[in-house]
Amino acid sequence: MKRKYANVAGNTLMVLGLLTMVFGVGYSILNQLPQLDLPQYLTHGAIFSIFVGALLWLVGARISGREKVADRYYWLRHCGDKRCRRDSHHTHSHH
Repeated sequence: MKRKYANVAGNTLMVLGLLTMVFGVGYSILNQLPQLDLPQYLTHGAIFSIFVGALLWLVGARISGREKVADRYYWLRHCGDKRCRRDSHHTHSHH
């Protein structure tokens, strides 16, 4: 897949995932209001849609390559620059 199309497809999946999560959270909250009288059987589907939306978001981030920034930061933080590294063998003397 070409880079431009991968980026568009990834962004589209991320938007769909975000909308799905927002819909799931919104329906779960609105379902708690008794005056709206929403069907109770859709509550489990709304909660499940939060996880489906998160999965769509992660797939979209993977396709568009957006997760690499966080991976690089994690790598830099734990294995890269010595100023950012937390060494367990580095001791501080407390008197």
